[in-house]
Amino acid sequence: MNQKILPASSNMKEFELFLESPFEIGVILEVHIAQLKNINAMAKQYGKKMIYHVDMIQGLKSDDYSTEYLCQEYKPYGLISTKSSVILKAKQKGVLAVQRVFLIDSHALEKNYKLIEKTRPDYIEVLPGAMPWMIKEVKERVNIPIFAGGLIRTPEEVKNALDAGAAAITTSKRELWEISQFQESDT
Repeated sequence: MNQKILPASSNMKEFELFLESPFEIGVILEVHIAQLKNINAMAKQYGKKMIYHVDMIQGLKSDDYSTEYLCQEYKPYGLISTKSSVILKAKQKGVLAVQRVFLIDSHALEKNYKLIEKTRPDYIEVLPGAMPWMIKEVKERVNIPIFAGGLIRTPEEVKNALDAGAAAITTSKRELWEISQFQESDT
């Protein structure tokens, strides 16, 4: 993935700002199911690729049935979820599968490693992403590319996460969307 910042939108105003941005790929966080058709059409019109956070779509249960529906009806670029059934179905449907994991303590970390071993997602989104030492540890342990998200507030924290091995940063902090040095990969 060439994009180092993945703008995350949690409302239509943020989504419209993303549409006007130079970024090709974006993340939809909180959205009502009734808005998906419009969001999908607008993204297509602007040539954007969307990753939908399945667990945060209001009015839709995040399971393999809803994942199949989303893949057939909206053909997203990718799906994010904490649920293994969503990740497995997304992979089956040929959609980018992003397993979201919360690093809250050692027990949760070990549980997440077992989940990741089972699902083998395309990417792992690590939260909070403002812990570069954990990004490095997770990446080395599972050998799957990492998105870092949550509590990344400054350009320095973006750089630290990327330097620790994150492939990209997911952020709703619009100030970080505008930092040109992170808009495209140097490689």
